[in-house]
Amino acid sequence: MVSQDILIVNRLGLHARAAAQLVRMANEYPCEIMLDKAGQVSDAKSVMQVLMLGATEGAALKVSANGEKEKEALQAVVDLFAARFNELE
Repeated sequence: MVSQDILIVNRLGLHARAAAQLVRMANEYPCEIMLDKAGQVSDAKSVMQVLMLGATEGAALKVSANGEKEKEALQAVVDLFAARFNELE
């Protein structure tokens, strides 16, 4: 299992479009990918669970991946957040 702390830097936070983008990307990997916001854990492969986090700009998350290609999956999630979900702000 690998994990990394990240900070949501995009102005709109983890809104519906960003959550859908994250879920699509997470489902490309065969491993389990989880998001943890202050003890509330969600499966990154479920749009409803990701949205239920209510993660806004400035929120801290712990991303963890466990299983086959876990390192690649974790890096992809971290890169997606760092790129602000490729949204213009």
